[in-house]
Amino acid sequence: MKITLLGDSIRMQYQGLVKDILGDRFDVFAPTENCRFAKYNLRGMWDWKADMAGSRIVHWNCGLWDICDIFGDGLFTAIDEYVDTTLRVADILLSRHEKVIFATTTPVRNNNPHNKNAWIEEYNSAIVPKLREKGVIINDLYTPLSSDVDRYVSDDLIHLSEEGKALAARMVADVILNAEKELGDGESNIVTVDCDESGAPVIFG
Repeated sequence: MKITLLGDSIRMQYQGLVKDILGDRFDVFAPTENCRFAKYNLRGMWDWKADMAGSRIVHWNCGLWDICDIFGDGLFTAIDEYVDTTLRVADILLSRHEKVIFATTTPVRNNNPHNKNAWIEEYNSAIVPKLREKGVIINDLYTPLSSDVDRYVSDDLIHLSEEGKALAARMVADVILNAEKELGDGESNIVTVDCDESGAPVIFG
């Protein structure tokens, strides 16, 4: 089965692990470039159309570039524009592919000077219900990764640590395998993320 992985550098971090988990049954396309902002994803729908053709499942994320203030004059993308653009991307993907999955924007370290988890939570909360209304599947990466940002986010304050990449990859593979199963082509050995007694995700080797 052919699938597509779209998204920013977080996607680029976990995509190799996802491919390993899914194995040879899946033909995985992913853009070689960082897909950056929501509008970059929108523009990319034109450039990547041929490479994405035939993908029955698309897993995609965008947000960290939009929810960023590096000049001190506000976030790069206003929330209404982010929602509108992301919904436009969703409409295009839904018109071309059978299953569309959106991953919530991942958390940052609490001392990140340019991205704040309060902003990320606000943007995630704004877009998720609207995507669900359209039939987009939601892969909530934010919640488990935010349970211990010092563990799951690296020292650069924004990208995933090795443990964070492993957890995200498991969750992405899991939701893709569930989507495959819904299409009638799946197997029963779905990968799942378990939690310990405190509710924190447990990463399986």
